[in-house]
Amino acid sequence: MIEGVGNSGAYYQGYKNLNDIKLQQVIQQLRITEQKVKAHEMAHKIAGGELAGPVHYKYKKGPDGKLYIVGGEVPIKIKEGRTPEETIEIAQKIKRAALAPADPSPQDRAVAARAAMLEMKARIELQKQQQEENNQQQKIDIFV
Repeated sequence: MIEGVGNSGAYYQGYKNLNDIKLQQVIQQLRITEQKVKAHEMAHKIAGGELAGPVHYKYKKGPDGKLYIVGGEVPIKIKEGRTPEETIEIAQKIKRAALAPADPSPQDRAVAARAAMLEMKARIELQKQQQEENNQQQKIDIFV
């Protein structure tokens, strides 16, 4: 028999019961998850600036009785600006906020896609406005 190992193999020299080791592993994984979630949501919050709402976290009680953050979200206000140019700036900021974390979720990618559509519509509107201005310019030149 090896020193420190009982008949059941459940005890090791310097270690607790195997069940305690597994509990510590679960707790460590919850801590790692919490750090990742906080970093992920903070990336959204910072990149979103005034378009980002408050961070909301989801919690899970660990085997030690403590609450650990296991999920979260930051609402991002998707809105149009007063002008197409402003809408383009807003849409680009929304995309940056949605894709800011190192590992964007499917929901993050969906928000970025919505922002890309908003930007595309604004660019089309801007192009129409510029075309109308060019047409007005040409009409004035013709009639002068």
